[in-house]
Amino acid sequence: MGAKTGLLVYADAEVPGLLRQVGTADLDRTTALMRRLYPGWQIEECEGSNLWDGVYPPKGTVYAASWPGVDVIGDQGVMIDAPSQLPAHLVAASAGRRLVLHAMHSVVDWLAFAVWEDGRLVRSLSLSPDSGIIENIGEPLPFELPYWAGDRPADIVPWPGEEEEPYALPFHPLEMGEDALRALCGFIQEGRPHPDDVDAEAIELYGFHVRDPDGPDPAEQEAALRMAVEAMPPPRVYTLQPDGSLLERDGL
Repeated sequence: MGAKTGLLVYADAEVPGLLRQVGTADLDRTTALMRRLYPGWQIEECEGSNLWDGVYPPKGTVYAASWPGVDVIGDQGVMIDAPSQLPAHLVAASAGRRLVLHAMHSVVDWLAFAVWEDGRLVRSLSLSPDSGIIENIGEPLPFELPYWAGDRPADIVPWPGEEEEPYALPFHPLEMGEDALRALCGFIQEGRPHPDDVDAEAIELYGFHVRDPDGPDPAEQEAALRMAVEAMPPPRVYTLQPDGSLLERDGL
């Protein structure tokens, strides 16, 4: 699985039903939303995306759209381990509405999602195999029940030369993450789409470069990342054998 999301949705009703009805978002309305959610930040319009690709924008970029009844924000900055710690002004912006947070990262099998109703947190879950259950607040939502009941166990292929060990969680977070995304927002990133899924690729989002005036300098961050990548060892490459095992290859 390669899905990654950092998504906030503010809605006046159930999100999937609203997203099935949206057309082209108004740019002025969306820009006003951005200024409310990023007060004091430097905001500059840039190339946009769509709801399928735009849920995991590059750092320093936000994809957004605002329609009557529903607002969408794609931002890596909302990918936090404890959704209950979402900045207070982002939660306050949901007064009288539903707020959905969905975040997952395939590299570490991490999932987090949360739902607020009129500013009150009603459900939050965050977990990964390395960290275990990071946060678990409120009663499980219906789509979660088969996972907690043991009906959706993780099916993991071990790395070459390693014995298969039980997965650290009773289910795979990314599998639940796709069901969470469908149940809460009406679409998925990976897997087989349903006939009534929202067509996320058809929903256009505007793009914005954002910078927190109190945050780190982007140029320094980019230089540090470049140095880290240059220090990484060469990748290990494997070939799938007819018996299902993985054989390490020399070089690329």
